[in-house]
Amino acid sequence: MSISSINYSSSVLGAQIRNINQQLTDLSTQLSTGKLSQNYSGMGTNEGFAIAGRSQLSNIAAYTDTITNVNVNINLANTALQSLTKIRSTVQTGSASTAQDLNVNGQTVAQNTAAAQFGSMVGVLNTQTGNRYLFSGTAVNTQSVADAGDIINGTTTQAGFKTVMAERQAADLGANGMGRLVQTQPTPSSVQVSEDAAGSPFGLKIKSVSSTMTTATLTGPSGSPVSFSIDLNGINPTNGQKLSVQFTLPDGTTEQIDLTASTATPTPLGSFAIDQGNPNAVPPIPPDPNKTALNLNDTLNAAIKKLAGTSLVAASAVTAGDNFFNTASSAIGAAKTSQAGPTVPISGATALSGTSPTDAIAPGFSAGDTITVNGTTLTFVTSGATGNQLNVGDSIQTLLSKIDGITGTSKPSTIHGGVITINTDDAASLNITSSNTGALNSLGFAATPVTATQPPLRVGSSPASSAMTLVNGSANTVKWYLGNDGPGSARSTAMARVDDSVTVQYGAQANEDAIRRQLQAIAVFGTFSTTPGGQYSGGQVAALSLRTTQALTPQPGQQKIEDIQTDIAMAQNTMKDATTRQTQAKAQLQTIIDQAESAPPDQVASEILALQNALQASYQTTSKLAQLSLVKFL
Repeated sequence: MSISSINYSSSVLGAQIRNINQQLTDLSTQLSTGKLSQNYSGMGTNEGFAIAGRSQLSNIAAYTDTITNVNVNINLANTALQSLTKIRSTVQTGSASTAQDLNVNGQTVAQNTAAAQFGSMVGVLNTQTGNRYLFSGTAVNTQSVADAGDIINGTTTQAGFKTVMAERQAADLGANGMGRLVQTQPTPSSVQVSEDAAGSPFGLKIKSVSSTMTTATLTGPSGSPVSFSIDLNGINPTNGQKLSVQFTLPDGTTEQIDLTASTATPTPLGSFAIDQGNPNAVPPIPPDPNKTALNLNDTLNAAIKKLAGTSLVAASAVTAGDNFFNTASSAIGAAKTSQAGPTVPISGATALSGTSPTDAIAPGFSAGDTITVNGTTLTFVTSGATGNQLNVGDSIQTLLSKIDGITGTSKPSTIHGGVITINTDDAASLNITSSNTGALNSLGFAATPVTATQPPLRVGSSPASSAMTLVNGSANTVKWYLGNDGPGSARSTAMARVDDSVTVQYGAQANEDAIRRQLQAIAVFGTFSTTPGGQYSGGQVAALSLRTTQALTPQPGQQKIEDIQTDIAMAQNTMKDATTRQTQAKAQLQTIIDQAESAPPDQVASEILALQNALQASYQTTSKLAQLSLVKFL
């Protein structure tokens, strides 16, 4: 009989000791690292929650980086916008001052300041963060605005704003310096003033005329081109009776000339002399109404030239700024007459139906006809029009109001001297068609579709003083804005996702209305110059200063630079809220991960102690078994 030896390594007790040793090793690792395991398989059933939590933490980290980068861009853009408001304030303060002293270059100190501030504004608009231009919309790698010198002075191949402004001034003044008006005396006792041509965008436009001279005959304004006349009928007016003529200037402002009949000597400013004859002559010379008419003619001529030489010149400069900087434009029809007679031009009151009203376009619109404006269709009905409908008997002005409502123009469309001008803030989008092309032609629009001339706009022919049209000047004129100019809002040109379901928009473009209007006003004021010591120089600068001050004053309904700041501040607030939520989520997710993966040190230490005791007992048992002999066994 033999007795097998005790084999420790293969015994159950040995396996138990090895297991305890492994557990001790694992628990020691847990105690030193604080983790349940160094691999996923040892983490337990809750590790799925931890894996999902880590994925969410990774997303939050990415959002945090995005928010940090976007905040850098927004803070820099806000600093730039704040600089623009300071520039606006500086130029506005200067333009509002009464000092009109001209230097040798024909400019005031305020204008010199504006020229310098224009360069500063261009620099601000070309602000970069890294290699990204902040005011270029989606064209982040493209300089936002052309160099200031090129914008004003042009290049070797393209005209700058200074040239465009000079051309426009020549076209508005006309060869005779009377704002494209023609003045005559059809009879010795009458005076007549007319516009030089129908449909011309240049010069002064006769808006209204009134008279308190009860014995005189006032005719007009009417006709195409528009004109008015006043005939004294061989009778002198009485002292204090007045002729008033109101004109519309190219920038949409109005000015009025008031001329008062006077017997005073010398004749007061703003008055015309009533001829009193010479009762002391032998024989006595009676008052001569024809001489009074001549005095009225001369005084009116001088007043028109003064208006043209001052306010018109300023308005022309402002309009040239609009032609160069603004994306807005107009579609101008040809002069048309109504059914009332060949000498009666269509007006805002002219009816759209050519069938029943006496004063209507011919041919006119009928029920069922349509006009489509930028994709929106207006339908003609017999009566009871609602929404996008028009009654066939409605006026042209009603149609223009409907069109303006669709285009959203900031400058209402007009009708003057039988010529319809449809204004739009976006020349590229204007598209008007009709199912009744004959009726559309009766409104003065022969070509279909009706479109607007694309800016920048230049005087259409030479010499400019007799030009009749504005044309697209993009081929030979500096393009001042170089960034993205596509559809959609400026803010949407830069977007970022800052949370699982939250995005922010923080883009900006230098051609946004508020920025463009400020750049335009400062360019006009800083570029315009006049002749030092000229007859109307002071009046020109005064009129331009007033317009500049108004242009730099935010108006209700117009975008302001502060509105852009508000928009991007809202984006920052959205990101701030997202950061707050993510901070809370991070804490909760970390708790879930810790609960799934962490090893509580107290619990681990207690388990280690228990295993150490069990191991000690196992070693003692093993030791006793190792000392067992045959004698002890027996």
